[in-house]
Amino acid sequence: MFEEREMNAVEVKNLVKHFKKIEAVKGISFNIQQGEIFGLIGPNGAGKTTTLRILSTLLTITEGSVKIMGFDLHKEPAEIRKIISYLPEDAGAYKNLTGKEYLQFIANFFGHDKSSNITKKGIEIADLEERINDKVESYSKGMNRRLLVGRALMTDPKLAILDEPTSGLDVINAQEIRKLVKNTAKKGTTVLLSSHNMLEVEYLCDRIALIDSGLIVEEGKPKDLMNKYNARNIEEVFIGVVKK
Repeated sequence: MFEEREMNAVEVKNLVKHFKKIEAVKGISFNIQQGEIFGLIGPNGAGKTTTLRILSTLLTITEGSVKIMGFDLHKEPAEIRKIISYLPEDAGAYKNLTGKEYLQFIANFFGHDKSSNITKKGIEIADLEERINDKVESYSKGMNRRLLVGRALMTDPKLAILDEPTSGLDVINAQEIRKLVKNTAKKGTTVLLSSHNMLEVEYLCDRIALIDSGLIVEEGKPKDLMNKYNARNIEEVFIGVVKK
């Protein structure tokens, strides 16, 4: 039972990932506490998305270990899939379905007895009002992203893994999604996210890890890191760390 596995939500130890001769992740370690919003921050090619895909069970580990809610990623991936959700940066929904039909389709994977309640929650999270009955192909990027966030959070996952959750969105839609993420964490879901938006990181994250060239170069609470590096924001922290 889950209650018997009270511990960190995520434990990553000496994680390494090779793609043939390319070492994308070079022995990183970090823990995420239950109910925490944890940010994995870094430039393109730093190893962020690779790490998120590993934790989502989509990629295998070359070396090291990962535990999610006490389950070993290598030995118990099926158990992990039951308690997580993953929203890739480039995710898309089926364009020939309405928003409601898409959520119903996904909800059916989680059991027919619960699918109607799951769908209802997804509709509430997406908050697309009457447009939920329109086909996805007619949605703006912001509407599409809100639908996908609804899909990712409607199952009450123990761990939500969000890769660039507000990528490409206008200020209003981005703000709404940030509120959704905050409220989800308050209700007990642990959140691991990646974002290029440093203001978003400062607003959302309880703690962050800065990753560069496959290595974690700094970790801590945003305010503590800004004080440590005498920086006005996390962007300045990152620049200061990388230049060391």
